[in-house]
Amino acid sequence: MIKIQIRNLKKSFGSKVVLDGIDLDIKAGESFVVIGGSGTGKSVLIKCILGLLTPDSGQILIDGEDVTHIPAKKRAEIMAKFGMLFQGGALFDSLPVWRNIAFGLINNKGLKPSEARKIALKKLKEVDLTASSADIYPAELSGGMQKRVSLARAIATNPEIVFFDEPTAGLDPIVSGTINNLIVRNVRQLGATALTITHDLNSLRHIGDRVGLLFQGKFIWTGSVAEMDKTDNPYVRQFVDGLPDGPFTNA
Repeated sequence: MIKIQIRNLKKSFGSKVVLDGIDLDIKAGESFVVIGGSGTGKSVLIKCILGLLTPDSGQILIDGEDVTHIPAKKRAEIMAKFGMLFQGGALFDSLPVWRNIAFGLINNKGLKPSEARKIALKKLKEVDLTASSADIYPAELSGGMQKRVSLARAIATNPEIVFFDEPTAGLDPIVSGTINNLIVRNVRQLGATALTITHDLNSLRHIGDRVGLLFQGKFIWTGSVAEMDKTDNPYVRQFVDGLPDGPFTNA
C-alpha cells in the first residue's frame, strides 16, 4: 500500500524553481530519507506535503486521497495523521515538558489536561525519560533530552506518518546514536510511515529503508541504503563520500 504518493510536484518562489517535477512513492510502514545539499528543496517538499505551502502544480496523495487543494476542515482531518520532529526541537520554553508533549492532544484532539498528562507521561517513558522530567522546563534539559521530548511530542497522538527534520542536528555521535535508536523503536512500535531529512549519514543508515537524493528540484537517484553504498552514480558518490570535486560542484 502506498501511503504517500507525489506526482509532478512543482514549487517556485518568484523566478527560483525549488521543486521541478517531484515524483515519489512511500509505502506504508516505510522509512524514507531525503538527502541533498542545502537549499535543494528538502524542507519545501515536507511543507508542501503538510499543506504549509501550496504547490504551483502536481498532486500529493495521502492514502490515495488528493490533498493538494482541499478545504481547511478536511486539511485538519488529514493533519491528524501526522507527527513532526522539528529541527532544533521547537519546544515551547514557557510550557513544562508534559504540556509540550501534550500540546497536540489538548489543542487538536480536545483532551482534558488530566487525560493528556497521563499520555504525556507514557510517551516520556517510551523515549527513556522518567516522570520526574514532566514538570520541568525545556531550558533545564540538555540538548539530547530536549530532542527526546520533541520525539515524545511527535508520537504523542499516535500518528500514521512522522516527519523528522534533521533529528540529530547539533548532537554528539553518542547522543545521536541514542536518538536514532529511539526513532527506529518508536516508529516501528507505531507501525508508522517515516519521512526524514538529514545530512547525518550515520543516522540515514540507521533509520532509513530507502533514500532519495534531491538535486535541482528532482530526485536524481533513489534506492535502498545498501544500494546507496554500492552505486557508482557520481552524484551519490560525491555526496556520500564528501568529495570536494564532482557533479554537484561542477553543476
